[in-house]
Amino acid sequence: MKAICVDDEPLVLNLAVSLCRELPELETVEGFTNAREALAYLETESADLALLDIDMPDINGLMLAAKLKELCPQLSVIFLTGYAQYAVDAFELHASGYLLKPIHREKLAAEVSYALSRHPSKKAPRVTVQTFGTFELLIDSKAISFGRSKAKELLAYLIDRQGDRISRAEAFAALWENGQYDRSMQKQLDVIIRSLRDTLQEYGLSDLFEIKGGVMRIVPSRIDCDLYRFLNGDIDAVNAYRGEYMSSYPWANITEAYMTRQKNEAADR
Repeated sequence: MKAICVDDEPLVLNLAVSLCRELPELETVEGFTNAREALAYLETESADLALLDIDMPDINGLMLAAKLKELCPQLSVIFLTGYAQYAVDAFELHASGYLLKPIHREKLAAEVSYALSRHPSKKAPRVTVQTFGTFELLIDSKAISFGRSKAKELLAYLIDRQGDRISRAEAFAALWENGQYDRSMQKQLDVIIRSLRDTLQEYGLSDLFEIKGGVMRIVPSRIDCDLYRFLNGDIDAVNAYRGEYMSSYPWANITEAYMTRQKNEAADR
């Protein structure tokens, strides 16, 4: 699971991050000394748990928790503070835990374990991708619905790139072939990325999509994809290919031509 820690005191933040990274329940832990940086991070990433200092400038921990829950409704929150009088306010926000500073390893471990135990059981669904013909992302053989068609196309493009890291500019060029990548369209791309992230989170697939520093990718090991099986020489996938690949998207023509050539060469042997 993923966690974020937010505290404007660097020493306290570093301790919280270090202790959290020792916990087996947490796979990823990111630290922020600024509440706005944490909000920006969750605009494009997901998290299961947030450890928040309450007494921070500009946006305090209570305000930050409310804003973070708007971005990640299932987020569990543990407050870290030196002021016991904030406890009532914290639990009015349905906090999962409350720790007084200084942070003690055993108490932190217990609070994190309790907070994460309240999450719904995460049984990994069977995720398959259909690229032959039209593109679909399926969970247990049922196609999922996307809020925006461009978000679906962005995912298709990332799958076509087979886990390679793609810049925002590259993604834009694929989705809007003749578009101008100006400030307005950069914001539009941000909307598409957010829509894709929200859809994947809704279906429990947040770990399929990664974005950091303006560079994004999908995680190929997370899916069973007919394209990837074809490229690995799987005979069933090769036989299933009929010359059409992600037929809705013009940028898919290059891969389609390559696959068709590969199948024809195999048939001539």
